[in-house]
Amino acid sequence: MARNKYPEVTVERILEVSGRLFLEKGYENTTIQDIVDGLNGLTKGAVYHHFKSKEDIICALSEKLSSDNNPLVLVKQKKDLNALQKMREAVKLNQRNTQEKQLHMEALPLLKNPRVFAEMIKSDRQNLTPLWLDLIEEGIADGSIQTEYPKEIAELIPLLGDVWLYPNIFPATEEEMLHKFLFFKEMLEKMGVPIIDEELEGLIKARICQISKL
Repeated sequence: MARNKYPEVTVERILEVSGRLFLEKGYENTTIQDIVDGLNGLTKGAVYHHFKSKEDIICALSEKLSSDNNPLVLVKQKKDLNALQKMREAVKLNQRNTQEKQLHMEALPLLKNPRVFAEMIKSDRQNLTPLWLDLIEEGIADGSIQTEYPKEIAELIPLLGDVWLYPNIFPATEEEMLHKFLFFKEMLEKMGVPIIDEELEGLIKARICQISKL
C-alpha cells in the first residue's frame, strides 16, 4: 500500500464523518465500522493508524471544535467591547453553539474514564486558561475587572465550569447543581470578575437542567 502523503487530510475526513455520525446516531450507537463505512474507501486499519479508539476520536473532535470555534478567540477582536463584556459574550456564544454543545453532551459519560478526564484537564489548561488570563489582564487594564488573582481565576474558571459543575464527576441533584452554580457566580463577583449577568444566568440554568436529565 502506498504511503499516505497527506495524513492531515485523512484525519480531517475521519473527524468530519465521525462528528456527523455522533450527532446523528449518538456516540454510544456509533461503531468504528460505521465510521469506516462512511469514509468511502478508507480501511479500518487506516482509521486505527490515526486513532487507537473511538474515545480518541471524540477527544480529538472536541478539541478541534474548541480550537476552530473558540469564542474566547472570536470576541478578542471586538473593539467595541471592554474585557468583561467580551468574557460575557464568549460564554454566551459557547452556550449557543448547538453542534459543539451536543457533542459535549455525548462525551460527558466518557469523563468517568481517567484517561479521557486527564486529557480534558490538560486541554483546558493549555488552550483555555491562557485565553482567560489574557482577557482578565485586559480587563484589569481597562478597568472592567478588579482582581488581584488573574492567573488563579484563569485556571479556576475552566476547572470549575468543566469539572466541578458536572454531576457525572461530582454527583449532584439538579437543585444541588443550581446551588453550586450560584456559589460559582458569587465567588467570581467577590473576586472582582462578575462574568455572569442575568442573561447568562438564564442560559446556564437551562444547561444545568439539561445535564441533570442525562
